[in-house]
Amino acid sequence: MTGKLISRSILVATVGALYLSQCLSAIAQGKPSISHTALLNTELANSDGKQVIVWDTEYEPGAINPRHLHQSAITFYVLSGTGVWQEDGKPPVTLHAGDSLFVPAGTIHSHWNASSGDRLRFLEFIAADKGKDRSIPLPSKN
Repeated sequence: MTGKLISRSILVATVGALYLSQCLSAIAQGKPSISHTALLNTELANSDGKQVIVWDTEYEPGAINPRHLHQSAITFYVLSGTGVWQEDGKPPVTLHAGDSLFVPAGTIHSHWNASSGDRLRFLEFIAADKGKDRSIPLPSKN
């Protein structure tokens, strides 16, 4: 019985070490990052808690913001690079520097930087009820 216990312990330790190795490898490879810098966040006077937010957002090559929605309408304006936006059930839309896209509240979508070498930078303009300015992640659609 002791031999079986040792064998099982070795097996569990080996599987655990392999799993940890894969996790550390994924972390070391790094997921392309997305950065957000707040340019404006102000409450509108006499608006019962409405706020206006402007984000300067940058995606490294290959970065993706998977399927999500916003509780408020959002307008994207591309400053540099090329980005792809896709609403559920619709073909993708490619935006270049100078292009903009309005996304109504509740629209399920994803967006990404399909470039392998250039960063994507865009502004996000949001008018929202206080506390309803961030995106809500959704499970992937399979």
